Amino acid sequence: MIARYSREEMSKIWELQNRFQCMLDVEIAACKAMNELGIIPDEDLDIIVERADFDVERIAEIEAITKHDVIAFLTNVGEFVGPSSRWIHYGMTSSDVLDSATSLQLRQAGELIIRDLEKFSEVLKIKAREYKFTLCIGRSHGIHAEPITFGLKFALWFDEMQRNLSRMEKAVEVISVGQISGAVGNYAHLSPEIEKIACQYLDLKPVNISTQVIQRDRISEFMNTIAVIGTTIEKISLEIRHLQRTEVLEVEENFSKGQKGSSAMPHKRNPIVTEQMCGLARLLRSNAMAALENNALWHERDISHSSVERIILPDSTILANYMLNKMILLIENLLIYPEKMKQNLELTNGLIFSQVLLLELAKKGISRENAYTLVQRNAMLCWKTQQPFKELILQDEEVSKYFTEAEIENIFSYDRYTENVDYIFCRVGI
Repeated sequence: MIARYSREEMSKIWELQNRFQCMLDVEIAACKAMNELGIIPDEDLDIIVERADFDVERIAEIEAITKHDVIAFLTNVGEFVGPSSRWIHYGMTSSDVLDSATSLQLRQAGELIIRDLEKFSEVLKIKAREYKFTLCIGRSHGIHAEPITFGLKFALWFDEMQRNLSRMEKAVEVISVGQISGAVGNYAHLSPEIEKIACQYLDLKPVNISTQVIQRDRISEFMNTIAVIGTTIEKISLEIRHLQRTEVLEVEENFSKGQKGSSAMPHKRNPIVTEQMCGLARLLRSNAMAALENNALWHERDISHSSVERIILPDSTILANYMLNKMILLIENLLIYPEKMKQNLELTNGLIFSQVLLLELAKKGISRENAYTLVQRNAMLCWKTQQPFKELILQDEEVSKYFTEAEIENIFSYDRYTENVDYIFCRVGI
């Protein structure tokens, strides 16, 4: 059983208390850097580090008058620090503190999502191993194709989740940058060395170049990575929804004691979690689109991105965290019915062996076109009469004359569909 998560853990990252704390961390890091370079006296830095604090409610009171969140924040910090606060925000612009603080928050959120991806991957790996050789029908266009194993479905999802994990790790690296470069990013009032030292305190990398803002292609990459994770969740959910249909019923979401499926029909057991996941994945994609729109700003900066990010950054990270942990629970408790898989495997009376028959006829020297005609003729008769495909082949002298009894048995054997499963699992890393 994978360890549970706290929903509040992600939410707290986006609460004002943590937002202002990240902003304060940036301001103090900048003060320490300026102290190292002889701009801020030691005694002032000691006072700043010791006294710097804020009160969320007081900031709101000040902002109601100033209509400027950073000024309200700085005014409140100054109330705690006193005269030495003249050095706080010295030579900086609002985006220096806001964007660097956002980087800290996104890194915190990204690290939680990475943890969730690792947990979900482990659950998928466990299920892949458990159902490694459990035969089920593969489907293309929703129609029975050839047998696969149910473990291969989980292995596929695990493999994709590993790519999502790599993407998220890179996205976190891309957004883990800071800037202390001033009003238009030209270091006119503070040297690049201050930025470098401040970022070291924050465990961020200095941006190579900025305007008044850290460029939003970084956040776009982060948000689109989250959206891709959402599409994987949707892919898995959609598969489960299809497999839970009454006519299929190879898997089913766990239905807890006392749970109700329908207000009108007491028999219903609906795939509500996976339907919810498919819906929420749409929100992640739309938020990623909004992040892309934020990349183009007027000249060195406007604030059209700001209001958007206040919504999409917390919403998408909280959603991704929620969705991954819902999926962990869902997969852990998924009801899986191998006997129903076997029943569905045999539903078409052996038609799933049509390709191997076609290939074996080709080996006997028959042209592919003629072999296809012979096989399809019997396949259509099987569809119409429900007579076992194997019996029809044995009765068709034009086909059966090419094979011994042992060869016919081999054609209609499931063994070939599992003989490379170990190879695939090894390549996936399970």
